[in-house]
Amino acid sequence: MGVVTKRSSMTFYSDGQDQYSHRVRIVLAEKGVTVDIIECLGDNKPEDLAQINPYNSLPTLVDRDLVLYESKIIMEYLDERFPHPPLLPVYPVARGESRLFIHRIEKDWAHHVDTIFAAKDAKAVEASRKALKDGLMAVAAIFIEKPYFMSEEFTLIDCCMAAILWRLPAMGIEIPKTKQTKPLYEYMERLFSRESFKESMSEHEQDMAHITVKAG
Repeated sequence: MGVVTKRSSMTFYSDGQDQYSHRVRIVLAEKGVTVDIIECLGDNKPEDLAQINPYNSLPTLVDRDLVLYESKIIMEYLDERFPHPPLLPVYPVARGESRLFIHRIEKDWAHHVDTIFAAKDAKAVEASRKALKDGLMAVAAIFIEKPYFMSEEFTLIDCCMAAILWRLPAMGIEIPKTKQTKPLYEYMERLFSRESFKESMSEHEQDMAHITVKAG
C-alpha cells in the first residue's frame, strides 16, 4: 500500500474490498499521511478492534488516543488534521453543499454498491445494478462544465465517487460509451490517473477489473 511508509502513531483498520475504507485510503494518499494500515477482509478482524470500536466496524482510524469510525467522520477529520491540500471548500455554504452531495451519494448510489456486493438476493442485485447505472448516466453531463464533481478542484466528494466508479466492472455494470456518457468517462479517467488513487488501492481492488459479483 503506497500510503504506508514507516511506523506511525496513526493506524487505519481497513477492508480492502469495501468502498468506505477505500474512500478514506484515497484521502490518506492525497494528504501523504504516514499510516499503518491493517487489512481486515470479511469477518477476519483483529481482536483489539472490538476493544476500541464498540461497533467492531470498518473503517476505523486510530490517531494516538483518538479512535474514529464512520468514513465521513474520518475523512473530515483527516482534512482538518492535515489541511494541505484542502479537500473541502473554505466557505461554510460551499462546505455545507459538499456534505450534502456526499449524503446524497450515499443515499442514492452507495447503498446500491452494498446491495450488489452482498449478493444475497438476485432480484435486489439486478435492481441495484439498474438503479446505479441509470443514476450515473443521468448525471454524466455535470462533468462538462467542471473537471470534478461540481468543482474545479478534487474534493472529498470525488474520493467517494472514485471508490464507487472503480467498482463498476466488479459489479457487472457497463456504462455505454456514447456522446452523453463521454464526460463521465473523462471524469473517471481523471480520477483513476491520480497518483493518490493508484497508491490507495488494496491488492483486492487492483484485481477488481477481473472479478464480477454474482448474486446467490
